[in-house]
Amino acid sequence: MQNKGLIKLFAFLFGLVSIYQLSYTFITSKVEGEAETYATAKIPSTVDNYVAEREAMEARYLDSIGDNTVLGYTTYKEAKKKELNKGLDLKGGINVTLQISVKDILKGLADNTKNPVFNKALADADAASKDSDDTYIDLFFDAFDNIKGDTKLAAPDIFANKGLSDEINFQMTDDQVKPIIRRKIDESIVSAFEVLRERIDGFGVTQPNIQREGTSGRILVELPGARDIARAQDLLSSTAQLEFWETYEPGNQSLINFFIQANDRLKTMVEANPEEEVKEASEIDSLLSDVAQDSLDLTAERNPLFEKLQLNGPGYAIGIAAVKDTAEIGTWLRMPEIRRLLPAEVQFTKFLWERPSQDSEVAGLFALKSNRDSSPRISGDVVSDARDQFDQFNRPAVGMDMNVRGAKEWEKLTSEANLNNTGIAIVLDNKVYTAPGVSQVGGISGGSSEITGTFTVNETKDIANVLRAGKLPASADIIDSFVVGPSLGQEAIDSGFTSFIIAMLFVLVWMIFYYGKAGIFSDIALSFNIVLIFGVLASLGAVLTLPGIAGIVLTIGMSVDANVLIFERIKEEVQKGKGKGQAINDGFNNALSSILDANITTGLTAMILLVFGSGPIKGFATTLIIGILTSLFTAIFITRLLVDWYISGKGRSLTFSTFITKNLFNNVNIDFLKKRKIAYVISAVVIIFGVTSLSTRGLDQGVDFVGGRNYQIRFVDPVSPAEITNDLTATLGSASAKTFGDANQIMVTTKYKVDVQGTEVDDEILGILFTSLQKYLPDGATYEEFIPGGTNENIGVMKYRKVGPTIADDIKKNSVWAIFGSLAVVFLYILLRFRKWQFSLGAVVAVFHDILIVLGVFSFFSPYMPFSMEIDQAFIAAILTVIGYSLNDTVVVFDRIREIVNEKGFNYGINTNLALNSTLSRTLNTSLTTLVVLLAIFIFGGETLRGFMFAMIIGIVVGTYSSLFIATPVMYDTLKEKKTKPTS
Repeated sequence: MQNKGLIKLFAFLFGLVSIYQLSYTFITSKVEGEAETYATAKIPSTVDNYVAEREAMEARYLDSIGDNTVLGYTTYKEAKKKELNKGLDLKGGINVTLQISVKDILKGLADNTKNPVFNKALADADAASKDSDDTYIDLFFDAFDNIKGDTKLAAPDIFANKGLSDEINFQMTDDQVKPIIRRKIDESIVSAFEVLRERIDGFGVTQPNIQREGTSGRILVELPGARDIARAQDLLSSTAQLEFWETYEPGNQSLINFFIQANDRLKTMVEANPEEEVKEASEIDSLLSDVAQDSLDLTAERNPLFEKLQLNGPGYAIGIAAVKDTAEIGTWLRMPEIRRLLPAEVQFTKFLWERPSQDSEVAGLFALKSNRDSSPRISGDVVSDARDQFDQFNRPAVGMDMNVRGAKEWEKLTSEANLNNTGIAIVLDNKVYTAPGVSQVGGISGGSSEITGTFTVNETKDIANVLRAGKLPASADIIDSFVVGPSLGQEAIDSGFTSFIIAMLFVLVWMIFYYGKAGIFSDIALSFNIVLIFGVLASLGAVLTLPGIAGIVLTIGMSVDANVLIFERIKEEVQKGKGKGQAINDGFNNALSSILDANITTGLTAMILLVFGSGPIKGFATTLIIGILTSLFTAIFITRLLVDWYISGKGRSLTFSTFITKNLFNNVNIDFLKKRKIAYVISAVVIIFGVTSLSTRGLDQGVDFVGGRNYQIRFVDPVSPAEITNDLTATLGSASAKTFGDANQIMVTTKYKVDVQGTEVDDEILGILFTSLQKYLPDGATYEEFIPGGTNENIGVMKYRKVGPTIADDIKKNSVWAIFGSLAVVFLYILLRFRKWQFSLGAVVAVFHDILIVLGVFSFFSPYMPFSMEIDQAFIAAILTVIGYSLNDTVVVFDRIREIVNEKGFNYGINTNLALNSTLSRTLNTSLTTLVVLLAIFIFGGETLRGFMFAMIIGIVVGTYSSLFIATPVMYDTLKEKKTKPTS
């Protein structure tokens, strides 16, 4: 080997840099371990809410020592920025995909026009978007063109308005307007991206990640380590519509008369609830016992509105109601037949509920002075700065500063409120946060003000953060979310580490058992390879996920393949009578072609995964690609350096086998081609059986492909999935529960309100789950213990996933493209390398054979296996990995066939059989080590990976079989020159 000195220097520097990069991870782990020990010692488990208290104590400890020097070259805060990033499944947290509403942006650009053609085009685009892959803007333009008649996009009441007058005029054609609107929409999405990034920076998690997904209007946000899930979701989806409204004066007679008439009207519209009629006292009477009753006689007969709403609320609230009734009352007040009862002087009144304080069971209803356009007196765009602070009573508050225009409008509004004895409602995202009166005659000048209320410190931080960052230009709907509790993340680390150690030990021992001293050198190279993989991941800032750990463990099994190929070729050269040095040199050189071909095909499928995958699947693909590159370097160069160093010493002999394995596979002479018809029949029977199951029973598709929500829920004692399914079906309508791992853990899947966006639905479903499953929880278990990231890490929702129907369709489409794309790429690569389409055909037929069998196994055995066999993104990753591995095996066999046939010709298939037999040792060796590695992950790697690993185990077994009995026979049967002699 030439340039040994350069390779040694590169290997030394590569290893040194990797260890240096990993040192930051060791430092942060050590310091955080000390912080956890400190917090545990300070706060015993007998303290109320000790989990949250310990977390706060850890945070204070880490903040206090964050700038102290560690090991003389870094600090904890610096090391934290450079440590190996852990994904959500290892650290807990939230991953969401936000869809910025292009419809909202269009309405904003058109200044909320009432133009019927414009609004009809929006409605048509909404309907078309449910079944189309086109972008919303394209659907809108198509819909507009179909119905526009004489109406133009540049009409004064559409886009040729005052706001766009600098760019769009009345004379422009639709074709001239469209690119301007497209650009404006893209600018709005970029603006939303920047607003979200500003908010996330102020949220306080380490290593947040935010990315735009092309031009789709989707934004991917990942917050590893986020404990307060609800807070994170609210922060991301809040549009930050800050508004200032004037309330009506307390006891406004026109409004009171309206509510009396509305109550009378509702008597004929709302059916009586027998359960409520038998109550001795209404809930609202007991709940609002401290609120003075007015003179209305409500006892004579049923009063739908007044049974839920108490007039004359505190302060400037027009009324007060139980939080659970606010949605129903709001629905009533929005009814057209009820709105028509409003007197002329208050006909545009806007009714909004207050944001209830934490743990409050009641909320105030405010009547706000509005206009025909329902526009506020002052909007949030006048706020120039915001900060969290404390008011004069030392309560958390939010301070605001306004620009010059805002200061003038604020002074005018506060002056009128003082004169009219009205309040000023400060509204954020259609919730009244506070509604103070104004005692200062002439109003408040200067533009500085303060929002007070029943806030926590975190809430004031978030409100100030949102106001400072600005409002989203359109609503941001969470169409895909993935939440993992911190305790589940730690379990994933433990199970991943266990499977990693077991797989590593097996491979190390096996290589020594099979190849003796040479196996030791292979083990050293393999260990060095692991250091390099983690070092590269850390230096690139890549995120390590549980599938990523699986990718690394799989790399251990596959990286052995290169050394096996080399050692087997060296053994062949020795058997030809060559000297040890020459045999080693020729063995490395002759194995190089097979090694490169095998790793390139696997690398190509990993690249397809990287392009079409998302989230953890990208992590799997990333580690697989890095592992392929580093294993090539260590197998080809590091192993060679060690072998050359050893044999250069005097009196040293190096064998590539042990006493037990010395003559293993030496005299094997199986006539594979003669048995091909039997293999064809067996494969055909299995495939027909699988296809029949696929066509009748189908596949158990996960929420990734059909949309919905699933929840991994843990109990103390074993539970019955059938009973839980019945309980949840009664409340959710559509629900199923399956045991997930241990008998005390289930996975609940539901499509309840899958089309409805917003955190309110997520909270509603969590509430239904808690209520329905409370009888299976320990006595006294609370909702706060049950929710993700709750106060009890041993029970409740450990993880949940939500996928909207639209993104589910996209995931399914990307999965199909990934599979067919990988097949096409590999077909072309093999055609390029072997120059015969028969080789490509044999490889692709074998891969299709493997895929159909894996799908058939999953279809048939899914109801009977004690673990989840849902078809999701992880399953697609497994299929693509199977494709890569099967091709890896096939290419090695084809490479040897090409080598032997070029020397001796096909000779009626005799030399093809010779090639198959000569690679048998390598094929079985690699398959065995990889299979044991996968079994280690399957058994010890945690429930999440079990279905993923099962697919790969079936794929490896079938792939090994197909490379010998399908790929080569198909290639041989389609050749015309079966009798040919050597081609060179």
